[in-house]
Amino acid sequence: MLGLILILIIGSILVYISQFNFMPVSLNLGMYVFPNIPLFYVIVGSLLCGLLLSYILYVVHAISTSFSIRGKDNEIKKNKDEILELTKQVHQLELENEKIKHNTGTKLEDPNAL
Repeated sequence: MLGLILILIIGSILVYISQFNFMPVSLNLGMYVFPNIPLFYVIVGSLLCGLLLSYILYVVHAISTSFSIRGKDNEIKKNKDEILELTKQVHQLELENEKIKHNTGTKLEDPNAL
């Protein structure tokens, strides 16, 4: 519903602008010349080109941001795996340390170890 209301408002604004800007102009695009184009069409065309260009820039920025976030996620996953391995190693060293303290010949195993 909100989209419909916005379309109606924008359409009304464009109709109001078109009433006063129907004077024919020549449009020069490099070597090409388009004669007798209403000024309103030039205004709307430049508006649409600006919107299209800004959308393209937004999409490029969003894609680069997603690649950056993906790289960071992979780095975080790698670091979590490293932390898990170091935690396992610390736990095994603690078990060996207890074994040396008690000077027992049996190997200590922890059923709750990672």
